Amino acid sequence: MGIQLTDIVKGEEITLENLFDKIIAIDAFNWIHQFLSIIRQVDGEPLKDLKGNVTSHLSGLFYRTIKIMEADIKPVYVFDGKPPEFKKQESEKRRDIRAEAMREWKEALKREDYEAARKFAQRTSEITSDIIEGSKQLLSAMGVPVVQAPSEGEALCSLMAKKDDVHATATQDYDSLLFGCPRLVRNLSITGKRKRGDSYVTVNPEIILLENILKSLEISQDQLIIMGILIGTDYNPGGVSGFGPKRALELVKEKKTLKSVLKEAVWDFDAAPEDIFEFFKHPQITDYKINFTDLDEDKIKAILCDEHDFSEERIDNAIKRLIEKKKSEQKSLSRWF
Repeated sequence: MGIQLTDIVKGEEITLENLFDKIIAIDAFNWIHQFLSIIRQVDGEPLKDLKGNVTSHLSGLFYRTIKIMEADIKPVYVFDGKPPEFKKQESEKRRDIRAEAMREWKEALKREDYEAARKFAQRTSEITSDIIEGSKQLLSAMGVPVVQAPSEGEALCSLMAKKDDVHATATQDYDSLLFGCPRLVRNLSITGKRKRGDSYVTVNPEIILLENILKSLEISQDQLIIMGILIGTDYNPGGVSGFGPKRALELVKEKKTLKSVLKEAVWDFDAAPEDIFEFFKHPQITDYKINFTDLDEDKIKAILCDEHDFSEERIDNAIKRLIEKKKSEQKSLSRWF
């Protein structure tokens, strides 16, 4: 879900060309959840193979990653580890939402309201251990680095960007800014023509620079974290009663510190605000390696076509486009020597 900063945080629209030759750390769970939600049949059913296994995430990961690589962007997928203990409340809330959405989905199907059915179905998405493992296997076969975070993936993505091991973090959530990520890229997972209602719009990536946000809002990084806590994070969902982005911003600018801010707010969550603040301020550090390898065409087709019944022709065509582009670039480069 993430913190809601859309009202006060504005980014700059860019193109894929602006990210040429850049290493981008991708919040894997954020993207996989998107693909599971969006890539569905008319009645809301996710894509499945002949054995009934869900494959929406594999389709999204494969074709989106191919597009990114064709643009000469170097993706690194970072997977969540164990969530902090104080995320338990949000996890339980999400389970309840999925259960209710499942009930509404079935009811919509009974009355043949497929528009409503698809809407409710999108809320039932759940990332299972099989989905995680299958995603990692496919990405590795594509030669894309897979990094395991000790806790929240976006926290490690942010640390990697702060250390300049990657250029930016790619996620739809704003939480990376609270973790201190210097550059956040949104919409990279949905770039291109997208249907909105009865028409199509072009969605371009958007980059948000933390330094610019802090300067424009006239606050410090600590105050940004406090503001996020007031609005609501995954660790205190819904936020403090009565606080939206604008009122939260006014209060942190006036009171400055978490201790002073809390005197003006009614805290009604299991997690202590000080613990949430420290989690964003000092995310867990871990060793990681970013190793790009060659694409394994046979392994990709074994996973997608043999195991999950994807069209071999379509997979072949996508791989061929990427390989031909790489060959063309190598020929162009060789002319300079």
